[in-house]
Amino acid sequence: MSIAQPYLLFLGDVTDPLAAKTARGIHQWRPEICLGQLRLTAETVSLGLTDMTLQEAQAQRAKTLVIGTANPGGVIPESWQPTILAAAEMGFEIASGMHQRLSEFSPLADMQQRGLTKLHDVRHFDGVLNIGNGKSRQGKRLLTVGTDCSVGKMFSALAIEKSLKEAGISAQFKATGQTGILIEGSGISIDAVVADFISGAVEAISPDFTDHEWDIIEGQGSLFTPSFAGVSLGLLHGAQADALVLCHEVGRPHIRNLPHAKLPTIEQTIDANLQAARLTNPDAKLVGICLNTSAISIEEAEALCQEWTETYQVPVTDPMRFGVQHITDHLRHSL
Repeated sequence: MSIAQPYLLFLGDVTDPLAAKTARGIHQWRPEICLGQLRLTAETVSLGLTDMTLQEAQAQRAKTLVIGTANPGGVIPESWQPTILAAAEMGFEIASGMHQRLSEFSPLADMQQRGLTKLHDVRHFDGVLNIGNGKSRQGKRLLTVGTDCSVGKMFSALAIEKSLKEAGISAQFKATGQTGILIEGSGISIDAVVADFISGAVEAISPDFTDHEWDIIEGQGSLFTPSFAGVSLGLLHGAQADALVLCHEVGRPHIRNLPHAKLPTIEQTIDANLQAARLTNPDAKLVGICLNTSAISIEEAEALCQEWTETYQVPVTDPMRFGVQHITDHLRHSL
């Protein structure tokens, strides 16, 4: 999947800031591709971008209208439809991470059929994939892994990519989830892939390369969640990662949404992920740990990062509070 840039971010009429987290993530990590925002009402949440009409955005050469919000049920409300249809008729591509496929909305599907627009349902995948083969590929790869779901794997991957670029090292973020795809403009939503093809999908996302130094692959799920461990295992095999960065939320009481499921220890998580990764890259190693320390004070977080750095012999940080430079410095000098 490849989405044309730059974007006009569609915020609809949502008033809950959390409902606009997709658009906010795109703007945070790729501000240079966000020309403006389109809000249907004055009460709609704002990202602080320039408010634009479709005509104004087209004059600024926006290519894609990105539906950057979510709503209950993941369907396109009637109040949004006239704007989305008008954008498609004007030639904008339309991108969405909602559960309802854009192609299920017959007027949009008809416009795509007539060549007026291109629809991107990033939550879904209908392409053809090969099964994974585990053959060695050129290029260096880093994969973020976790003790659980929603512990900062995408954030950490994007922070590492940015830090490497700031150090003059060519790196590319490889998206495996809906928001990541919209941020990068390309990728495959791994949880939409048939199980047999998960590792093959990751091989397709990060094939042989010689034109840059690192692929930073967005991790998904955890080997320790009964719900999504299969996705995580396929990612580990397909990524053929040289480097793993472990992500963890300090203070989380149990596996997300499963109160009966205990979190693994950090040692268990490191060992299991390295064992799985070494099926396709025997030299895979842990190069850092990224923590979400929002549940504790900054002083406690600093002390914990220092303690864990000594315990696990890799840089440990909270990317939000302290950045990831220690990890990228270690990466540069160890691989």
